[in-house]
Amino acid sequence: MLTADPDAASATSSSPQRRSPLPSLTGLRFVAAMLVFLTHSTMLSNVLSPMQPVNFFADPDIAKPLADFCEKAGAIGVSFFFVLSGFVLTWSATPGDRVTSFWRRRALKIYPNHIVTWVLAMVLFTAATPMHAWLPNLFLVHTFSNDPVVFGALNPVAWSLCSELLFYALFPLLIIPVRRIAERRLWLWAGGMVAGVIGVAAVTKYVRGGLDLGYELTLNQFWFSYSFPPPRLFEFVLGMILARIVAANLWPRIGLLTSAALFAGGYWLANNVPAPYFFSACTIVPVAMIICAGASRDLRGAGGWLTSRTMLWLGNISFAFYIVHGVVIFWGRSELLGGRTFDFVPAVGLQIALLLANVLAAWLLYSLVEQPVMRRWSRSKKEKQAVEQQAPQDAREKTAQNRPLVSDSVLVREAG
Repeated sequence: MLTADPDAASATSSSPQRRSPLPSLTGLRFVAAMLVFLTHSTMLSNVLSPMQPVNFFADPDIAKPLADFCEKAGAIGVSFFFVLSGFVLTWSATPGDRVTSFWRRRALKIYPNHIVTWVLAMVLFTAATPMHAWLPNLFLVHTFSNDPVVFGALNPVAWSLCSELLFYALFPLLIIPVRRIAERRLWLWAGGMVAGVIGVAAVTKYVRGGLDLGYELTLNQFWFSYSFPPPRLFEFVLGMILARIVAANLWPRIGLLTSAALFAGGYWLANNVPAPYFFSACTIVPVAMIICAGASRDLRGAGGWLTSRTMLWLGNISFAFYIVHGVVIFWGRSELLGGRTFDFVPAVGLQIALLLANVLAAWLLYSLVEQPVMRRWSRSKKEKQAVEQQAPQDAREKTAQNRPLVSDSVLVREAG
């Protein structure tokens, strides 16, 4: 069961069975996905065709500075996702939820979209991939290998799902000690997780072996500090602890604007330090601040542009947007336009068209695969009956307390 023992429950007064929804975090999911999109859509070399650019700009004085500026955004966006995942899963976890039910929802959230894009990648551009590479990729364990043929195979953006899968597998165990942390020690533990993120970058220099990739990293160092799932647990657990901090009303009144300004400073720093420090170490604190500021804003009922209908819709399709964008960008760009580049105005137009094509592909994947699968199979018959029986009581509580209640479907959607 996803429950803490009685002592853990008494360690905090902020562990209700139902918590308010946090729509700003849904909007932030798309912001994180856009960071990854910007990196891949401005690259000077296509992953699938290294002699061809992805970047549309013909003028090298525009193309290279743009690629250099956006290069760090993707790694930071993934780090954002990892922290956000820990936060939302902890926020939405309810005592009494079965481990098997949790794993079922998480598997159905990830695998259908992954399998569709896996098939697309196999059909469109990686049919010759050897079995020892495509099989681990199919089951999302490929980044546990340091063989570049394995961890870099097929849909190139699927690597992060290996880390997410590890997070989901361990979450039922991790939530128990996280709930046991006394409120007065939460900040100390959060600082420990930040130190862990920085520590991973620091110890990477001691990892040996592999080809020199440039920017002072060998292949094995890149794999260990970026793709290998266990070191990324520091970001996920940080998100879990931050959820407890916000739930305990311990987050100071630091707004999104201040947090975004500090993020801009962290991004500047990331562009001026060597790898692997720019992967997440430079921005981990402002990323945490943005997530907590957004959640606190929702709890105050402040709303804002992140909770607009458009941002919520984009946030809901953000996982589909992320998992399909590698196919759209790397295969679609090469297939339709080859290596052609363009003057400024057409290049801007094509960049917007590429974004819209990715949004369309994400909406189709979300509407035809992700949403139907979640609606049909995310709950067992018993769980559906329990929800139907609980609904009248929830309606009465909502009316009596005049506050929104969060449904499991919303939590499943936001936890993606």
